[in-house]
Amino acid sequence: MRISKYFIPIAWILWTAVAHTQVLTPMDIQDSDSRRLQQQFMPQLKAAGERISALQFPYHFYLSRTLDVSERQQQMLPQGSVHFDKFENRSVLEITGNYFASYSTELLNGNQRAKQTFRDVILPLLRATVPQFDNDVPFQAYALEISHHIRGKVLGVGSENVENIVLVIPRDAAQRLVAADNVTTQQSALLESEVYLNGERISLWLSDELPAAPMPALAFHSAQMSGTALDITRPLNPPTAPPPQPASQPVAALHDASPASLQKLQTVYRDLLAKMTNEIRAQAQFVEYAPPSFIEFRHGAYLQVSVKTSLSSSSPGSQYRLAALAFDSHLAHLIRPVLTYFADKSDFDGIDFSTTVLPGGEEAEALEVIVPMAVLRCYESYDCTGQQLINSSFVLINGERVSLDLQSAEADAGKADQR
Repeated sequence: MRISKYFIPIAWILWTAVAHTQVLTPMDIQDSDSRRLQQQFMPQLKAAGERISALQFPYHFYLSRTLDVSERQQQMLPQGSVHFDKFENRSVLEITGNYFASYSTELLNGNQRAKQTFRDVILPLLRATVPQFDNDVPFQAYALEISHHIRGKVLGVGSENVENIVLVIPRDAAQRLVAADNVTTQQSALLESEVYLNGERISLWLSDELPAAPMPALAFHSAQMSGTALDITRPLNPPTAPPPQPASQPVAALHDASPASLQKLQTVYRDLLAKMTNEIRAQAQFVEYAPPSFIEFRHGAYLQVSVKTSLSSSSPGSQYRLAALAFDSHLAHLIRPVLTYFADKSDFDGIDFSTTVLPGGEEAEALEVIVPMAVLRCYESYDCTGQQLINSSFVLINGERVSLDLQSAEADAGKADQR
């Protein structure tokens, strides 16, 4: 068959025209700084658009500035959204779109739905986009908002609604994410990101072994049912010290935490726990009357390790400062030694590091850091920082759950020492 000499140029023109429709024109952007970036780096944006145009998705996906619409409505709307914008005073590269997958709320919980859309759409979009931008392009993060559908029953009547997932990921974390060849590295990058499901801050877990402890939720201005893409020129305006909130979707326990099952775990691990207690006694400072034992926490099975932490008499007295010092000087150094005894174990959900903090002559504080196993493994492999571990765990001071910023607490401690 003879191919017309005009076929290839025409095909190329059609291809690039489709790719370029994925990218907004500078005139479509209101913010002046973002509009300037859009014009200056249009070649990179168009290259990203070409890569996105070549992607194949399990279900129909459309780049769009208008979210929460039917597929018929979407087909009549402009199909493009790649552009620079502002988010919390940060310059971001924003991508928004509609994914016409429909998830059953009876079969998949919130994390599972978010994870599926992340794998099907968000990660491919990032892999197509991130390599197009060198570090000399001045923006701080990628912001993606994808709308998918959920179906379930309300008062026994079936219904279908829209659910939005938002990912705001710093550039360096995005580069590690798209280059990662394993889930642990991907998870580490996501722990540095902000993820929202229908306006609720969540921790997105890629492992099938979901931790029971979500990150604290922050206040968020949702564009959930507005009919337009997220207006990321509006700041999130979280409070100075946001109170922890429960997960928007309950996560089922990974393991049976009934008294009989906990007793069985205690029997199975009796010799190993005795060996651990004997070998790292000096470093751990175990509480003699409370040997390591399995407990139930939030319907999960956790190993509780009770220790004592002694701080100098000059340590500042705030309970948050004491907790930060206790974690950095003691508990953080126990995590890897303890995990060596459970290298290939996966029949419980995490470890509760419980310590009595003794700050010299002052009143003792009770601190618990209850860490899901997935987070412990991430920290063990140096893919998560201590702050990321804290953010993805439950921290209790004298029985009350708190948020703990290690860097701020230690900075305050240093100022107190100078006084």
